[in-house]
Amino acid sequence: MRVVTLDAVAGRIRATPPRRGPTTVVAIDGPAGSGKTTLAARLSTRLDDAPVVHLDDLYPGWDGLAAGSDAVADQVLLPLAAGRPARYRRWDWYGDAYAEWVDVPPAPVVLVEGCGSAPTRAAAALALIIWVEAPHDVRKDRGIARDGDGFGPHWERWARQEDALFAAERTRDRADLRLETASRLPHDPELEVVVADTPAHADSGLG
Repeated sequence: MRVVTLDAVAGRIRATPPRRGPTTVVAIDGPAGSGKTTLAARLSTRLDDAPVVHLDDLYPGWDGLAAGSDAVADQVLLPLAAGRPARYRRWDWYGDAYAEWVDVPPAPVVLVEGCGSAPTRAAAALALIIWVEAPHDVRKDRGIARDGDGFGPHWERWARQEDALFAAERTRDRADLRLETASRLPHDPELEVVVADTPAHADSGLG
């Protein structure tokens, strides 16, 4: 493990050309509670407020992980790879139904974050995959602290879907960069991240 700055990660993204189309699309994937949303927000500010698509807005309920991953492929990733405008149908968690369509603003970089944000069938759209991880208990505590006790009963139900999806997609193995958000390695999480390792197929590009 080693510590790198968020500025260095943002620099790696800036230096990465689009895989297809005019947009450098970065997927920030990993299990619930690992820190994907926080990472996306911090990177966005370093990338001229790059648009962030949150898969929480696409999952059709607590059994909708696979459906949300398919939706982001069809509505966001594949259109961007084809150079077309991207938009997605937002899921209203309170109304338990689909709501309005949301346009993804055109930009040089678009960040897509959430479990299942790097589907293999849209791999041609992804310039980079960042995998974010933390121990199970740490993630569960974070999830409950963030979403309240109402999340607790759904935790294992969601985790089973994650296990199935990540095994089928081999998401961690396909990642270009793997980050550990609960590392004891001294670092400032506001400014730095801990790189867990560099996949054999990838050059981290972080010096």
